[in-house]
Amino acid sequence: MCPGSAVESAAEEPRVLCIIQDTTNSKTVNERVTLNLPASTPLKRLFEDVASKVGYVNGTFDLVWGNGDNVTDTQTPIDQNSDKTILDAGFEPGKKNFLHLTDKDGEQPHIMPEESGTTDDSAQDRLIGPLPREGSVGCTNDYVSQSYSYSSVLSKSETGYVGLVNQAMTCYLNSLLQTLFMTPEFRNALYKWEFEESEEDPVTSIPYQLQRLFVLLQTSKKRAIETTDVTRSFGWDSSEAWQQHDVQELCRVMFDALEQKWKQTEQADLINQLYQGKLKDYVRCLECGYEGWRIDTYLDIPLVIRPYGSNQAFASVEEALHAFIQPEILDGPNQYFCERCKKKCDARKGLRFLHFPYLLTLQLKRFDFDYTTMHRIKLNDRMTFPEELDMSVFIDVEDEKSPQTESCTDSGAENEGSCHSDQMSNDFSNDDGVDEGICLESNSAAERISKAGSEKSSLLYELFSVMVHSGSAAGGHYYACIKSFSDDQWYSFNDQHVSKITQEDIKKTYGGSSGSRGYYSSAFASSTNAYMLIYRLKDPTRNAKFLEAHEYPEHIKQLVQKERELEEQEKRQREIERNTCKIKLFCMHPTKQIMMENKLEVHKDRTLKEAVEIAYKLMDLEEAVPLDCCRLVKYDEFHDYLERSYEGEEDTPMGLLLGGVKSTYMFDLLLETRRPDQVFQCYKPGEVMVKVHVVDLKTESVAPPISIRAYLNQTVSEFKQLISKATHLPAETMRVVLERCYNDLRLLNVSSKTLKAEGFFRSNKVFIESSESLDRHVAYTDSHLWKLLDRHANTIRLYVSLPEQSPGSQFRRAVYQKSSGDSGNLDEGCERVKGPVGNMKSVEAILEESTEKLKSLSLQQQQEGDNGDSSKSTEASDFENIESPLNEIDSSTSAENRELENQIQISDPENLQSEERSDSDVNNDRSTSSVDSDILSSSHSSDTLCNVDNAPLPLANGLDSHSITSSRRSKANQGKKETWDTAEEDSGTDSEYDESGKSRGEAQYMYFKSEPYAADEGSGEGQKWLMVHVDKRITLSAFKQHLEPFVGVPSSHFKVFRVYASNQEFESVRLNETLSSFSDDNKITIRLGRALKKGEYRVKVYQLLVNEPEPCKFLLDAVFAKGMTVRQSKEELLPQLREQCGLDLTIDRFRLRKKTWKNPGTVFLDYHIYEEDINISSNWEVFLEILDGVEKMKSMSQLAVLSRRWRPSEMKLDSFQEVVLESSSVEELKEKLSEISGIPLENIEFAKGRGTFPCDISILEIHQDLDWNPKVSTLNVWPLYICDDGAVIFYRDKTEELMELTDEQRNELMKKESSRLQKTGHRVTYSPRKEKALKIYLDGAPNKDLTQD
Repeated sequence: MCPGSAVESAAEEPRVLCIIQDTTNSKTVNERVTLNLPASTPLKRLFEDVASKVGYVNGTFDLVWGNGDNVTDTQTPIDQNSDKTILDAGFEPGKKNFLHLTDKDGEQPHIMPEESGTTDDSAQDRLIGPLPREGSVGCTNDYVSQSYSYSSVLSKSETGYVGLVNQAMTCYLNSLLQTLFMTPEFRNALYKWEFEESEEDPVTSIPYQLQRLFVLLQTSKKRAIETTDVTRSFGWDSSEAWQQHDVQELCRVMFDALEQKWKQTEQADLINQLYQGKLKDYVRCLECGYEGWRIDTYLDIPLVIRPYGSNQAFASVEEALHAFIQPEILDGPNQYFCERCKKKCDARKGLRFLHFPYLLTLQLKRFDFDYTTMHRIKLNDRMTFPEELDMSVFIDVEDEKSPQTESCTDSGAENEGSCHSDQMSNDFSNDDGVDEGICLESNSAAERISKAGSEKSSLLYELFSVMVHSGSAAGGHYYACIKSFSDDQWYSFNDQHVSKITQEDIKKTYGGSSGSRGYYSSAFASSTNAYMLIYRLKDPTRNAKFLEAHEYPEHIKQLVQKERELEEQEKRQREIERNTCKIKLFCMHPTKQIMMENKLEVHKDRTLKEAVEIAYKLMDLEEAVPLDCCRLVKYDEFHDYLERSYEGEEDTPMGLLLGGVKSTYMFDLLLETRRPDQVFQCYKPGEVMVKVHVVDLKTESVAPPISIRAYLNQTVSEFKQLISKATHLPAETMRVVLERCYNDLRLLNVSSKTLKAEGFFRSNKVFIESSESLDRHVAYTDSHLWKLLDRHANTIRLYVSLPEQSPGSQFRRAVYQKSSGDSGNLDEGCERVKGPVGNMKSVEAILEESTEKLKSLSLQQQQEGDNGDSSKSTEASDFENIESPLNEIDSSTSAENRELENQIQISDPENLQSEERSDSDVNNDRSTSSVDSDILSSSHSSDTLCNVDNAPLPLANGLDSHSITSSRRSKANQGKKETWDTAEEDSGTDSEYDESGKSRGEAQYMYFKSEPYAADEGSGEGQKWLMVHVDKRITLSAFKQHLEPFVGVPSSHFKVFRVYASNQEFESVRLNETLSSFSDDNKITIRLGRALKKGEYRVKVYQLLVNEPEPCKFLLDAVFAKGMTVRQSKEELLPQLREQCGLDLTIDRFRLRKKTWKNPGTVFLDYHIYEEDINISSNWEVFLEILDGVEKMKSMSQLAVLSRRWRPSEMKLDSFQEVVLESSSVEELKEKLSEISGIPLENIEFAKGRGTFPCDISILEIHQDLDWNPKVSTLNVWPLYICDDGAVIFYRDKTEELMELTDEQRNELMKKESSRLQKTGHRVTYSPRKEKALKIYLDGAPNKDLTQD
């Protein structure tokens, strides 16, 4: 019944659709069970049906309404003993009625014992084809399971048969295994084979694992069992479970593997005895009657669904079998050379069956290739197959011993089990064969029956297995319909599900649609159809029955016993698991003072006292505290809240205390400890927990918390009295500040307000201050208390690793120390900036002294900006002026002052570093620089030290940075050329300043305090650490300035790396971002090196060596800037290449080009500008290519390709040569190739290389595998698509013959090529996506392939 049509007709009783969700277990919470019941069904019957469906004992669960809108009370369980009908109880026909299945009285539902499975057929899933998807409702039954397997490991199918779990895409394997299991002769023979553990590892023994699986399929009480042990014996890993293969291919490969394993055993010939047939492949001369033939063996017969070129499929298996043996005439150009006539003659070629196997396997060839679309397709045409198949009409009854039959070869052994299916299907795939006619009409049913009766009556086969494929050629689902020889009943084995089916259901697998059988009929037909049929010969003397339990060989009886015990043990374990409470357990270690976490697993019947002992041992507290000083309390870890203690409940079972066994609990447990002289506090439900921190304004300290418990209905004044008792501080002068969340500090100053009204929750944090200072009369937000708490809330502790001092930095460090007038250890110095005067002189002295220098520098720049000509305001001059203040300062300036000026110049934070981020969380895919637009504005530089309230922050020396930036801006603006610093003038940051440039807000200094820190051992000798307490609202720019005295160099000369948990380091480079993403105890590494400026990018330079085995070699890291030309970047590279790489080049002797993975791309021309003509990004990579002569690439319209000549007569490839084309013309390419090679133009053939540069390919494959001489006139179209520089072109002389190789030469060459390609890693550079071959590894490992493909 469809969801939309609840009432099928007015006369019929309305039906009610109930959708039940099991909420008792996290594993079943996503499962849905759907019942479609008559409206008159009593509630009692509803509960019985649900119990039967989900496998729970009726009466051990409740049903409550889900989120439907038909009832108001969603919590009260539905009365299961009521005689009310479901209609009277509020269920609505025609709508989805959602119900939740819940615990009853806090206990999980009891699972129905396996023996008591119902046999009521009406409640049975009828599973033909893929299972219905979520939301669909079946129409054949009252109940439709909406989930693939409701309780797949718990309740056995009502049929008594056990399903197989689908590992991922192993339905094809499951179908074959169930068919083999249901074949009495195969199962009995497998049971007779005995595994010798001394000779083989059981894990890799395929027959033994099949034996175990069959025993489990026969004896298990589970609904479905796993096949992982079987696939492990095949040598498959977990990835194989995600590969779907063909069931017929698997059958072939598995039989091969079993034959290999059974060599020299009683079962050595089992596969051949059961499945192997024989046929004759013959050619008969039509002139003299001479016949040549050979005998082949087969394990299955492949039947063509639709002959090649025909638009009509065969109607039945019988038709297809007749077509299989229908001969074809070899005439015209296909004539046969007759040995007797000694000339080419017309002949008849065909196949004849000589012997049919006991178990006959027919493969319906539904998968084909469509040559119009060049895709694999599935033929869904209808093809009937009988329940009984008479094969006597197809047996060869001619007298084959006639004198003219002289030539014969028996290739049976050679082609054992292969059947030449491809060859056979092609025998009938030409139009001649079809036109000749299959003569189906002449073979009437009556004739066939009479022929069978007169010739061979013993070839009657009965169908017992149909393997069905549902889906397309790209993929789908397999399942098996199998007839049991025990009761002649048909069953559907669909992975986990086994259900009874009828003969009518089998007919549904014929395929096709109800319309005519036209060419396109299969496109509109059902995609669920039979793919493989297995028949058994009807022979009372041979037909076996399954062995009874008492007939089992002794080793199978032992195996049955062993598997039964394992299953019982697993069941007991499941029962224990089902009754075990698993809950998170926390404990604050009494001596280490760290919060420990673990999982407490305790049986629901264990008492609280016993649970405390288990928790005590689990947390390893034996050495730390006595057992009687521990107790378990209910705890909410998220809010750090102690909900309640369990006084007097020591003997209460944990199941009752925790509210039953659940998959997840909404609370945790805390193992609380006390000192022997202390007493445990009683925690009552409804209390709130408050952590009280006492603040001392004089010492500016915040004490560790004291825990107290209060009630939400207490007033603030009562709360103060409570705190007063706990802290012994006067309540009259007490100020209480509640921290409701981060940065929300609320003064509780209305005494009569309740704690609930003030926003108290389960767990709270308050600060109290009780001195009689005047501070309490000041407005709260201006008070010392507020500032101290604000600082406390925002201060984080960081560990900073300083670089080892290089000789070059010692001088700068000395300058810092000298200027401070204090030669003491700087590491001991700490700075807590609170106002214009700092506490410590060492850093302040430097900064005060540098103020005048900074002023004179900015003044000088301003004057230059006013008087200089406009060309001075380009990016380059901008940088020069800032970076080298010495250019404009009297050269007689002392070394000390000069050094200071170098250090002070970083006070323009804009000049510090690029805003590009190398942290992993920033996208690098922007086409422009990854500088944020607001950061690009020079006016923003005044904000680089701003606080959260956007009040501008003076630099550490007390000088506002605005004086510098304004001079730079006026200068840049005067230049009339828009630079990147002024590209976005309207960013709005100027609004923080009035016309006179004064800050509107009051300056606020960010807290920074540092002290030396002794790091753990092994952190590097000579490495120094600082422990820094810093306000996380400080910008990276200001933070770096604070670190300058400790690093010993200006902040523009060191980089900040954030260290993550995995010890990975990422550079932090956004200067005006705060440290808000950092948290307590984060580690930072400082490294010496030039920090990036705005618009600069770090670039990795690799050398391109086209004719070397490894064409890509790393050279150095460089810095390119936005707006720089390629020639400028080459000039900057020259000295670095000389010093770091020993490459002495001139600027015209090398080029730069794009690098994509290992492929060379666009050649960069000297006049190209980064970011305008060439997109550049962080961590960019480029190729540097040394030129042999003058640069031929002059314009973007040219195309540079790398050509390589293939010499087939010598079996060798020449070196790469670059060819520069003026256009994308194929004719021009051929002309250029002719020029460099001397091959006449008309003889040039070329092909594009495949894969990653250098597009390596084996010289044994290059001649035929590449797409030589594509029929195109330009290079930029399919199939070449050569639109950029760097493409690889192979070319050859078409008149040059391929060298003929002896077998020895070929083998030798193959070894060399294999070795060469493996070394270069190019073996798999190009491969059109191929299906992974299905293999079974006989040694249990995929590194050796002992099977035949």
